[in-house]
Amino acid sequence: MKSRRVLENEELQMISLFESLTGATVKDCFLDPERRKVLFVVAENQLGVALGRRGQKINKIRRILGYNIDVVEEAKDDETFIRKLLSPARINYIKITERGGQKIAYVSVDERDKGLAIGREGRNINRVREIARIYRGIAHIKIM
Repeated sequence: MKSRRVLENEELQMISLFESLTGATVKDCFLDPERRKVLFVVAENQLGVALGRRGQKINKIRRILGYNIDVVEEAKDDETFIRKLLSPARINYIKITERGGQKIAYVSVDERDKGLAIGREGRNINRVREIARIYRGIAHIKIM
């Protein structure tokens, strides 16, 4: 069960610009103006199209928007999607269970990459939780 969310005008403009400059299909956009960062979720198998040769397309968009750009592609299953969201952290395994009608993902992260997966003040894991909740109906993600 996916949650619905309303995109703000600025996010819609960024999606339009991204799609016109890259040719990739954007499924969603998550804007963090405080950190000057934006994450685009692109259709499966379109990551290469979005990045461009040697990252040329992303670098151009970064210069135009003045934001750091992250791009993640959709996946067919929950585990792969979470793995992509947490990249480049090395994931040992992901176990998804259901309790009380809610999905909970237990993610075992390589000890050396836990800080990378969680991020400063929990920013990375909070972003992953939000996106996983919206796209996959996953109520909570626990890093182990």
